Amino acid sequence: MAPYESDRTAGAEGLPDEADDVRAGRRKAARYVVPVAVVGVAAATIGLVPALADSGDPSLPKITAEQLIEKIAKSDVQQLSGTVKVSTDLGLPSLGGLESGMLSGATKGSGGSSADPQSKLMELASGTHTLRVAADGPDKAKVSVLENAAEYSIIHNGNDVWAYDSKSNEVYHSTAPAAEKGQEKAPKDVPTTPKELADEALKSVDDTTSVTVDGTAQVAGRDAYKLLIKPKQSGSTVGAITVAVDAKTGVPLKFTLVPTSGGAAVVDAGFTQVAFAKPAASTFDFTPPKGAKVTEGKDTKDTKAPESAPSRGDLGKGLDGVKTVGKGWSTIAEFDTGGQGMPSGSSSEGGNVSGFLNSLGDHVKGKFGSGTVFSTRLVNALITDDGKVYAGAVTKDALVKAANAAH
Repeated sequence: MAPYESDRTAGAEGLPDEADDVRAGRRKAARYVVPVAVVGVAAATIGLVPALADSGDPSLPKITAEQLIEKIAKSDVQQLSGTVKVSTDLGLPSLGGLESGMLSGATKGSGGSSADPQSKLMELASGTHTLRVAADGPDKAKVSVLENAAEYSIIHNGNDVWAYDSKSNEVYHSTAPAAEKGQEKAPKDVPTTPKELADEALKSVDDTTSVTVDGTAQVAGRDAYKLLIKPKQSGSTVGAITVAVDAKTGVPLKFTLVPTSGGAAVVDAGFTQVAFAKPAASTFDFTPPKGAKVTEGKDTKDTKAPESAPSRGDLGKGLDGVKTVGKGWSTIAEFDTGGQGMPSGSSSEGGNVSGFLNSLGDHVKGKFGSGTVFSTRLVNALITDDGKVYAGAVTKDALVKAANAAH
């Protein structure tokens, strides 16, 4: 049995002052998801690898959960490079050719380019992917998604942000102001590294959360502590989150989220190789290849990033009236689409598409009338026939209860 404090919980006053920044600010937005299109919004909020088996059980000095969170918050690593494996299993139905068509269309972002990162990274919402990552301070970063005989890369170098899709030979370019100290300016549509995923999870740490140290592990050849984050409340679909934290640097090396329903992890992201040396300067150089189509995007300095990840692109339109029900991990987002809910399959306007969408959901009734619950292993959404939406990382019963209480 590992000699670690395993009976400590982190409450509103249970974390050290140094870690305040980790749980402040956007905590409220990080606790729930507003999936207008349920299929894929979870990735935009929770973010994102086959399970990487821990090897060995290194003997490390005792540490409390509070001390480990403080270690993450104080980590000042500015330079690293490595390979990350990411796997996401939301339990979505296989849509065959329709699914391929949807993804193909989604990669044509607002700029009409398949290289547009706002939509391209949404492909990380399902399946297994290998990423190469590198960073050298807040102004230089690179993430490459390796595919069969192809590669998609996002490069942030000073004021320039480049994205390149080798499959289509398309380039997307935008500009960003140089990052201020401790503040990154590159676009962050989908968390892609264990650290980004851990940061999102730690924003949700409050008195509704149990945080403990659950032993040690080795990840990518490095000794690590395992931080275990679990909701105290019932009704959440989040079973537990485990973050393997590098014992020396405080950098999260692996992130795993398992649902209350059990089975494989919904999200499993971890380094298979990592080094904390300065990457070569050429890593962040980019010149559009000859013959590539180049699309110029809007300057990121002209677009204020919203607090809530689901408001990226079209997903955020019309969500100004979002209300929240409950607290902590059982928070439910409630809003009115202003529409008539899901059209029936027999509707002349809805046709086969609306009928197909209805077939994916579970029909429910209550004080609110009737509606359809669209489910994944993590995020569920109830859309009532009068256009109200109730959504969150909660069970179907919790959504129905919230809808009943609102009527």
